[in-house]
Amino acid sequence: MSQTEVQTALGYHPQASKSSLSIRAHSPQPPSVAVGPSTSRADSLNKGNIELAELGHRHSATGTVGGTSGTKTAPGDGGAPSTASDTDPHLFREYIQYAVLCFSLFMAGWNDGTTGPLLPRIQEVYHVNFAIVSLIFVFNCVGFVTGAGLNVYLTDRLGFGKVMVLGSSAQLIGYAIDASAPPFPALCLGYCINGFGLALQDAGANGYVACYEKNAAARMGILHAVYGLGALAAPLVSTQFSQLPRWSFHFLVSVGVAAINTIGLIAVFRFKTQDECLREIGQTPEDHSDSSRQDNKYRQIFRLREVHLLAFFILIYVGVEVTLGGWIVTYIINERGGGPSSGYISSGFFGGLTFGRVALLWVNKAVGEQRVMYFYIVLSIALELVVWLVPSLVGGGIAVSIVGALLGPIYPIVMNHSGRILPPWLLTGSIGWIAGFGQAGSALLPFLTGAIASRKGIGSLQPLLISMMGFLLVLWFLVPSTSRRVD
Repeated sequence: MSQTEVQTALGYHPQASKSSLSIRAHSPQPPSVAVGPSTSRADSLNKGNIELAELGHRHSATGTVGGTSGTKTAPGDGGAPSTASDTDPHLFREYIQYAVLCFSLFMAGWNDGTTGPLLPRIQEVYHVNFAIVSLIFVFNCVGFVTGAGLNVYLTDRLGFGKVMVLGSSAQLIGYAIDASAPPFPALCLGYCINGFGLALQDAGANGYVACYEKNAAARMGILHAVYGLGALAAPLVSTQFSQLPRWSFHFLVSVGVAAINTIGLIAVFRFKTQDECLREIGQTPEDHSDSSRQDNKYRQIFRLREVHLLAFFILIYVGVEVTLGGWIVTYIINERGGGPSSGYISSGFFGGLTFGRVALLWVNKAVGEQRVMYFYIVLSIALELVVWLVPSLVGGGIAVSIVGALLGPIYPIVMNHSGRILPPWLLTGSIGWIAGFGQAGSALLPFLTGAIASRKGIGSLQPLLISMMGFLLVLWFLVPSTSRRVD
């Protein structure tokens, strides 16, 4: 007997929808069919056939419930099951998103690694001293802090995807201004616009990866290792351009790389919000429906003591990192008699940074991320003493590379720790502020170095770095290890 005949016999109408059939077949109440006391066993079997037929129809349309086996029946294949997994599209999409975010961090590293080898040439072209040339870092900082302050507002109004594209476009404009070797004030303006764009991308990328439910710590380490790759590659290029008449054409290369970044962000995130992008990879976003969480986000973020401690820690850390990577070339030339190729020492530092962020992941896990920080900072101080007190060009270059490897894991560890101790609904905004405010260190300490060097000489670089690393130990000791309740 066919399914249609069974339905007719039991009182089903052919016009009835499939959804009503499903409800009737699975309802705990008996169907509204007149069944007499002499209902036969065959009728019961027919009723069971309806359920099996409906179950088979639903199975062929949607696949196995829960998506665990991932087998589906494709139209026209004669009922043969397909072995494609339901999660494969999500996984592929997740990898693509992560790769584009890594490239955004590559651009951040490219920016930080560019300036060091160009500093002596900029001083020569514009006839400025250490203090004046350090204004480049100051204007870069102004852009970073502005971007960090506006990040929460812009993300709430425009959404994650649009803000990321806005940041990459600003970076592209900044490089285009600097590529023409404009007057020094315009050069500083280009750095300012660039800093604004980088702050938005840095906040968005870190906040997004911190929201991952799987392998967030390892992915954060790889994300910032790619930052190190950008900082490693940039000095290799800018060192070559620093010796050419058209030195500013280095920024034309930067324009090309920034354009690729912008196209990638548009193509992958398509101006969508963060919640929409997370759903595309099969991840349920954090529930924001609680009315208490709709209170002013700025007020909630700035009430958190943890945010301020982490922000100041990152400010000093980034300052140490950029100061060492930027001024070490000038230090080696003036104090150790290095030649024009001393710019490659900056590449060695950022190469160590990249290596440490990947190769030391197992150390972080074995020792514990919070405890291993003290180990990294103390060893870095010891090696900086070697660079300062041992007058060896080769030995100093090797020590600087090892310092880079030790400092490398610190930033991703801080971002991971933020995810553990900060409220989930404030995580992206908080990380945005921590990263953006922290980037002020990329201007504050290099400018302070230039100001001191103009009076005391570039030899003052190492005492300043060692004192700042000691301050990092104090700040990390004050950072809480567990989260607290936020009202």
